[in-house]
Amino acid sequence: MKFAWLCSHESYQPEVLVDQAVRAEEAGFDMILGSDHFHPWVDDNCASGFVWSWLGAVAARTDTELATSVTCPLYHYHPALVAQAAATVDRLTGGKFVLGVGTGENINEGPMGYKFGDYRERIRRMREALEIMHRLLEGEKLDFSGDWYTTDKAKLYSPPPRKTPIWMAAGGPQSATFAGRRSDGLIVSVKAPADAFERVIGPFRASAEKWGRAGTIMTTRWCVLAGDETEAWEALGSMRGLRAPGRLQAVDPMVLRERADSMDRQEVLGKYTMASTVEDLINVYRPLVTEIGPEYVAVQIASTNPDRTLEMVAKEVLPELRALAAA
Repeated sequence: MKFAWLCSHESYQPEVLVDQAVRAEEAGFDMILGSDHFHPWVDDNCASGFVWSWLGAVAARTDTELATSVTCPLYHYHPALVAQAAATVDRLTGGKFVLGVGTGENINEGPMGYKFGDYRERIRRMREALEIMHRLLEGEKLDFSGDWYTTDKAKLYSPPPRKTPIWMAAGGPQSATFAGRRSDGLIVSVKAPADAFERVIGPFRASAEKWGRAGTIMTTRWCVLAGDETEAWEALGSMRGLRAPGRLQAVDPMVLRERADSMDRQEVLGKYTMASTVEDLINVYRPLVTEIGPEYVAVQIASTNPDRTLEMVAKEVLPELRALAAA
């Protein structure tokens, strides 16, 4: 079992996150994840660096696996362009890059004038996008004419050193079944393992087995590390709009900030997993390790001091999680 650390581009400037990625590797993480957003979740104490530029910088300073968590290849990115970007990063990492994809949010599409479709449209787009990306990453010169995308003799002339794996984020049975058939892996946020098994992991595994695909699973969980409510609110900071009403459709992060800040603070914090001690952190991630047993567990911690948090995780949390995985 491998462990990943999320570098949140909504929270920190890209140059800060390059250094954070280096420290995460030094802390013992096997993979570094980068979020891919055009707009952040709120418009204060935030950032929004371009993940693909950042990935190149991180590849030059680390030897770890890298991944996007996640890229939406449906609107402001053409899927062929995403395939080119993924192949490039895979070359820069020596074959240690994973392309994580998802169906997206309007904060990344609406600001550039794209009409963000409903789920039915987005999953239809994803079907075509995945086919294009898989075929290009396999080396094909591609003529493609679909309902949403076309290519004309498209080919990657800087191909990846291997077929770059594509993992898809899913939160329900329909997306999970789709991901099992058409992607190489699953990214799933887990709060209640039994629910995640029933709604996402089970359907994904059944579909992957049916279609003869790899079926790699990455479980993730957001956690706020803080000693009290005041510190927790400060730690949450740029991510507090993530659970605001209408987050998938919003365009302006100012609107999400206003919605989040108009809610009762305890209600907002109640939507996140809270931890205040090392033992709390171990217990947050223990079920992902022992009850699900995925290939990867992604640690996503919001705190007021990420450097100190990484140091603590390296010394006291990761060793315990690895011991649980080996038991």
